Amino acid sequence: MNLLRALVTVSGMTLLSRVLGFVRDFVIARAFGAGLATDAFFVAFRLPNLLRRMFAEGAFSQAFVPILAEIRNREGDQAAHRLVNRVATLLGLVVLAVSIVGALAAPLIIHLSAPGFADDADKFTLTVSLTRITFPYILFMSLVALAAGVLNTWSRFAIPAFTPVLLNLCFIGMALFAAPWFDPPVLALGWAVFIGGLLQLGLQLPALRRIGMVPRFELSLDDPGVRRILKLMAPAILGVSVSQISLLINTIFASFLDSGSVSWLYYADRLMEFPAGMLGVALGTILLPSLSRHHADADSVAFSDLLDWGLRLTLLLTLPAALALAMLAVPLITTLFMHGEFSAADALQTRSALVAYSIGLTGLILVKILAPGFYARQDIRTPVRIAIVTLVATQLMNLAFIVPLRHAGLALSIGIASCLNAGLLFRGLRRLDVYRPAPGWGGYLARLAVALAALALALHFGAGSDSLWTGAPALERVLRLAAVVVVGVAVYFSVLFMLGFRPADFRRRAA
Repeated sequence: MNLLRALVTVSGMTLLSRVLGFVRDFVIARAFGAGLATDAFFVAFRLPNLLRRMFAEGAFSQAFVPILAEIRNREGDQAAHRLVNRVATLLGLVVLAVSIVGALAAPLIIHLSAPGFADDADKFTLTVSLTRITFPYILFMSLVALAAGVLNTWSRFAIPAFTPVLLNLCFIGMALFAAPWFDPPVLALGWAVFIGGLLQLGLQLPALRRIGMVPRFELSLDDPGVRRILKLMAPAILGVSVSQISLLINTIFASFLDSGSVSWLYYADRLMEFPAGMLGVALGTILLPSLSRHHADADSVAFSDLLDWGLRLTLLLTLPAALALAMLAVPLITTLFMHGEFSAADALQTRSALVAYSIGLTGLILVKILAPGFYARQDIRTPVRIAIVTLVATQLMNLAFIVPLRHAGLALSIGIASCLNAGLLFRGLRRLDVYRPAPGWGGYLARLAVALAALALALHFGAGSDSLWTGAPALERVLRLAAVVVVGVAVYFSVLFMLGFRPADFRRRAA
């Protein structure tokens, strides 16, 4: 399979999911605004979402895929299916227990994750109720992550990439049609999470059946593959989830700030996740199986070349996205969210957080490319050490930035820490001589700089002043933003074309 084509497929599915995600956020912002109800829901959903990324998409996926790819390469599909059975059984039992404990301990969880809510009894009670509804999401999504890992190892990327669309559709449907039937209405969002997780799991089963990999109950703690995965998972929980842990700690800080701070950070984070998901998650998804196969075959040259391809493509696509997020912050926020209860003041507060986040977007996506370079080699210790350094640095920056910059300071600490994380991962790969940069990087970066300068000029003159966006009608904002984006994309890629960049330069076959 051509990796560039696979990237386009995964990115396309992710784009659909992200677009529906913005529709979802538009609907939520219009229906609930930014206040007590949305703060309660975002806090309640953040912890299950954090655990999902830590246990499912984070530590589990990074440990499971390399070993599954190795066993499939060396022992065949039958041995791989046996491993899938045993891992699925153990994972399901453990995460089921976590879900039950989480629902029962919801009051304690909210005391720890958002202690500022304890001063408002109504807010605290609502957050506890939403937490209990959303906690089973961890179980559903852990099994979805296992299915996605199997499908990606078989180079079936489309279904796992499409799966998140179902959650967004559930949010939109429940917010539009079911909210009036709940008291308070925001409970509909909690049930949207529950139903969405169940539907995502159901979608994966036919795809697994087509490749003969539907898991069966088979508990075996002595299986060597299972034991290796568990050994890798334990430290990887911190190593691949440091940004999510930082976001959780930021929620604790934000719970003591002005009402709406949690929501402002959430909406800014949603905008940042758009390119992060389309580029970082997509590239990490398609790189890990091929890197794992190159490592299993002891092909160090192909391993390094694949990393180099990923880094060049990342910078080509991420740097303009980061620039656009910073320069088009107000146009994006007002167009997507400034409706109904979401005011111009909310838009400006969200803008400051988004600009701060944009500083670290490139670092955040580079982490998604560099970390698989370690996990494909089943090297967990190095990323964990780097993760600990990054986490400590994030909290020190939180303390330094929160007083002068308020909620924007929390976003800035995440951004700078992502760049630090990426820099340390890069240095680690170079020191291990795992990654050897291919010739031509100097000229490559110089040409990118010229194209970025042209993009910055186009966005500067196209965006105009903030007042044009905060005071314009909704339709005018949509049309104007679309025009600015189209012009910016055309300018950037036209300059790249004139400087010699061609799509064929980035074609590459999977291992």
